[in-house]
Amino acid sequence: MTAVYQQFSAFKCSKDCAFQFPFPKGNKRRNAKWRSPRAAIISNFHLPMRSFEVKNRTSVEEIKSLRLITAIKTPYLPDGRFDLEAYDALVNMQIEDGVEGVIVGGTTGEGQLMGWDEHIMLIGHTVNCFGGSIKVIGNTGSNSTREAIHATEQGFAVGMHAALHINPYYGKTSLEGLISHFDGLLPMGPTIIYNVPSRTGQDVPPRVIHTLVQSPNMAGVKECVGNDRVEQYTSKGIVVWSGNDDECHDSRWDHGATGVISVTSNLVPGLMRELMFRGKNPSLNSKLQPLIEWLFCEPNPIGLNTALAQLGVVRPVFRLPYVPLPLAKRIEFVNIVKALGRENFIGEKDVQVLEDDNFVLIGRY
Repeated sequence: MTAVYQQFSAFKCSKDCAFQFPFPKGNKRRNAKWRSPRAAIISNFHLPMRSFEVKNRTSVEEIKSLRLITAIKTPYLPDGRFDLEAYDALVNMQIEDGVEGVIVGGTTGEGQLMGWDEHIMLIGHTVNCFGGSIKVIGNTGSNSTREAIHATEQGFAVGMHAALHINPYYGKTSLEGLISHFDGLLPMGPTIIYNVPSRTGQDVPPRVIHTLVQSPNMAGVKECVGNDRVEQYTSKGIVVWSGNDDECHDSRWDHGATGVISVTSNLVPGLMRELMFRGKNPSLNSKLQPLIEWLFCEPNPIGLNTALAQLGVVRPVFRLPYVPLPLAKRIEFVNIVKALGRENFIGEKDVQVLEDDNFVLIGRY
């Protein structure tokens, strides 16, 4: 108590009762001006969860070599929870038909409708069950840099091989802000940048990408702007995956794209593999266009969710705000399946039209 009393008694009070902190004997108070701290990014300061024992177990070069990556669908039980049995069957069918990677919890997988606990659980589950057979790329992007950092730390902690990152949407930032956002994420592991202005409201321009490729963890770009942009990058050695199924054949064979991150491959993975691996095939590309056009007649993943339910490989359960395509479109899908051949689609059940009453729409889950 004596030492504590002596410490506090050392404080002196001026007439206006402002505290005057004591200085060690022999030191004089310096007349220095106080300066406000400057904003700074401390490199790698936010990476306490990363294990240096297992980091980079998947190299960036491995990710760069992937030609066919499926943005995998997330199926649901009637109460809105994940249907992991159906999910596992979907991923298995992708592996059997030669798909090399899956995007978990992307737009197609409805990551935007998941809580982060669900999101990270699904990434971990996919790694645990299939990580030895297929590359697992977790969509851990966010318009909040803080959330993106935290989710990406967790994603790599549960074993994902790479991260997919969108640019901040809705609350858009400057080009310098985009660079700072991605710079805060790239040190954690192999990363694919996703550019889809139709959803984010903001293009990630070449100036930003040319800056980011200086990072050794930058695997490449999922590009949705078009093939002119694709070639603008590939001509400079930047890896690009087409984000547009209707353009991916030409992206791959005429504009230098490595491959595609595909929605359509959920349904016909074998045909999409043929399109990406076996050279130019304008005939097959033309045959696939009616299916692709049908899939994107409404915002993705509405068409895909409807199709998978009609094929009988997932329950007809939708998390709102997504609802199934109308009856006329469901009839049209049956005809598309017959034209392409039921044997080219996943699953073994006959394709069905399904009535409106067959679908379950869930707003609380």
